[in-house]
Amino acid sequence: MTEWYFADGQERQGPLSAEDMRQRFQRGDITLATLVWREGFAQWAPLSEAVDELQLQNLASAASNLGNGIDLRGDYTAIDNGTAPLPGTGGGTYSPYTAPAAATGYAGYAGSAVVDGQDVVYAGFWKRYAAYFIDYILLTVVTLPLSMIINVMGASSGNEGVQVALTLVVMLLSLVISIGYYAGFHASRGGATLGKMAVGIKVVRGNGERISFLRAFCRYLATIVSSLILMIGFIMAAFTERKQALHDMMCDTLVVDKWAFTEHPELQQRGLGTVTIVILVIAALAVVALFGVMIAMIGVIASMS
Repeated sequence: MTEWYFADGQERQGPLSAEDMRQRFQRGDITLATLVWREGFAQWAPLSEAVDELQLQNLASAASNLGNGIDLRGDYTAIDNGTAPLPGTGGGTYSPYTAPAAATGYAGYAGSAVVDGQDVVYAGFWKRYAAYFIDYILLTVVTLPLSMIINVMGASSGNEGVQVALTLVVMLLSLVISIGYYAGFHASRGGATLGKMAVGIKVVRGNGERISFLRAFCRYLATIVSSLILMIGFIMAAFTERKQALHDMMCDTLVVDKWAFTEHPELQQRGLGTVTIVILVIAALAVVALFGVMIAMIGVIASMS
């Protein structure tokens, strides 16, 4: 569901659904001159530019609604031509024209300090699984062709020693790529791999701070421990108080919503979200297909014997 915001004097109101926006327009709480914003907008824009999207055509005419409420067209012009002061540069006055962080990039640590004392939405098992599935596919796309090329080189050499050596090279190369991917992204400003970005979660310290590369590296090694005990270390994320897996507990990390520990905790998403649901469905279909192939292969082998 698209979340909308509108400027009311020096206050930013929202998030609101499209239906809420239509009702406020009908009541005259907002006008066609009111500045509005949603994720995807490059900047705040007058409501008149979103008439079609919000289906306001039949609610009231533009002429009858233009003069009601607060006219912010002058403020919008100042923002548009660059004469409005930047947020935090003048008189300490808060400006509602600063769009939420999602307008400029991934909500993580885009130069802002950790905001404590707020509600935190922890990422549950299924969101983490969806993120891992995406990351696994991406890494496979990179490492599989490399391993195939190197293995073909080893096979074509005709030397058993060379084949063993190149097999070890493939294993080491895959490990280095995986460590670089997970540790690098988790220690980045966003605190998230591409998979975590897709589902809207990130990795932080137990107090919400950005993790270092060393901690991210140790966390990757700790995931090996979580794997060795029949994946129980990963499953723990579904039952622990703060949704921590074993490797999170070992390294003092949390996996939380991308808006946690920021200035906009109200934007946190408690549900799975569309992307997560789609990825989980794809993953389920992939598992079913894999089992189907395995059963078919067993049948073929059985028929040949």
